[in-house]
Amino acid sequence: MPGLSWQARLLNPYLRLTEKTHLSRAKAPEKLRRSFDLKSRVFFHAPFGTRMDWQTLGPGRALHIAPQGADEGLRVLYFHGGGYVFGNPRTHSAMLGTLVQRTGAVAVLPEYPLAPEAPFPAAVDHALAAYYACLAQGMDPSRLVMGGDSAGGGLALALLALLIADGAPLPAGTFAFSPLTDLGFTGGSMVSNAREDVVLPAHRTSDMAAHYLAGHRVDDPRATPLKADFRGAPDVWLTVGDTEILLDDSRRMAARLKAQRVSVTLEVAHNLPHVWPLFHNLLPEARRTLDMLSIWIKARTSTR
Repeated sequence: MPGLSWQARLLNPYLRLTEKTHLSRAKAPEKLRRSFDLKSRVFFHAPFGTRMDWQTLGPGRALHIAPQGADEGLRVLYFHGGGYVFGNPRTHSAMLGTLVQRTGAVAVLPEYPLAPEAPFPAAVDHALAAYYACLAQGMDPSRLVMGGDSAGGGLALALLALLIADGAPLPAGTFAFSPLTDLGFTGGSMVSNAREDVVLPAHRTSDMAAHYLAGHRVDDPRATPLKADFRGAPDVWLTVGDTEILLDDSRRMAARLKAQRVSVTLEVAHNLPHVWPLFHNLLPEARRTLDMLSIWIKARTSTR
């Protein structure tokens, strides 16, 4: 494997100084939302010619993102991260634009409700309704993959378990970047990587969980997919950095999936920040990760 790029060696201390400090101190969700919106517009840019438009999807709307010459029958249903408190489809649109440029797919990013205004289970209920709306629109589940990052990755996995329990037509696969799978934050990496993680401040996790759960039990598998039943699930692809506080969320999720006889791929990257594919404009590692994921998606959705 190639060594850490000079871009990553510069980005890590920058994120520690700016983003981790900001997330450590910011209290109001509105401030987090405004800040992330602004940063995403400055730092993240989709490939030239990417088409983006809002469309109605189930109980709300979703941002549709397509490259030139997109295969309209191939879809990526994606749930953005942000601790269930901030983020929106626009903040993640450039990364999804870069992914679908590689796959030829159309990405669909639902605008799910955020806490604390809409606490659990609002997000997961919306995600379930959005998936069924995709099917109602005629999308072929064998040519649809689900994904997400951080809290959105946990949301995608929770949705997968709900679909299995419902006996619903399942997607071709599910992927997640640095997913949050345990709202109890019991993984050992929460402590061992607390200093090494250059983005997420471990001491703020309880605040986020309180906003989202609003008194609901933490071990509900709709909130903590690490507790969910995935028997019969299609393939799952996970990636996480070895210095992230959420490292063990992915490691334990992969172990649970394997124990339930689900085919799972776990890619652990060295010294890369939380959800590094967001930085595809800067990091060669981010582009390589999107390359790997696109190959995985194509292999599971090919019509040949």
